[in-house]
Amino acid sequence: MHNVEIGRQLEEIADLLEAQQANPFRVQAYRRAAASVRHLSKPVAEIWREQGDQGLRAISGVGERLATALRTLVRTGRLPMLDRLRGEADPVALLESVPGIGPVLAERLHDELGIDSLEGLEAAAHDNRLTDLAGIGKKKLAGIIDSLATRLGRVRRERHAAVADVPSVQELLDVDREYREKAAADQLPKIAPRRFNPKGEAWLPILHTHRGDRNYTALYSNTARAHQLGRIRDWVVLYCDEGLDERQATVITSQRGSLLGKRIVRGRENDCEQFYRAATIPETHSLAQAK
Repeated sequence: MHNVEIGRQLEEIADLLEAQQANPFRVQAYRRAAASVRHLSKPVAEIWREQGDQGLRAISGVGERLATALRTLVRTGRLPMLDRLRGEADPVALLESVPGIGPVLAERLHDELGIDSLEGLEAAAHDNRLTDLAGIGKKKLAGIIDSLATRLGRVRRERHAAVADVPSVQELLDVDREYREKAAADQLPKIAPRRFNPKGEAWLPILHTHRGDRNYTALYSNTARAHQLGRIRDWVVLYCDEGLDERQATVITSQRGSLLGKRIVRGRENDCEQFYRAATIPETHSLAQAK
């Protein structure tokens, strides 16, 4: 990918963030990075091949977060963040991009298991759900796991990210609360998602917010599973940009057990149970689902 195209995509991110009422400092960071990339005398791809992420961070106006974006663009030619801001995010296409995952299997993983991220796919690969669903053999499964480890930068993440860096469930639930309250009050800009939106209507509220150094984007889950179960206005997907990598979490209303009726972070039920047990503030409850 040429520097001009990389700069164009960074500038488009800035434009979309600005239109969606994101933090002005975040908008300007993408504009500065776009200008710097356009004026480089050497291709970004060449800088990355020769110097790695350190070389990307050395570009004027580019820190850890933007270095991650540049690396993703160089390696894949696309930015999931840009697709999301455009309303073009397609979890099935994301799953299908993994070697060994074809279009039929990608649809089944998404529709039957509710997998909508590479992290979710990796978890399913390790806990036998891939084998149980599709009868994938050991050799193919090992290839999928190796590919995901490379894509997700697992070794690098484990080396750099301490447990303390993982957002607490309290923080995630607070972002979820802010999103649902503002969405219910019609205070958020709306985008037109490409999937499940034949009329191209701008109906999906999007929130850009932050907690400390973490930038969050929140949207309702516009997935086949959410549509099938009538949970579109209940399931909230949070994307957390914290520099080294982007984290994703889904907050839902629990349908069972001791957490029945409470907002929980899927996959972190134990943490949520401890949070509610220790909480001294009123428990958060789900908003009534929009009809």
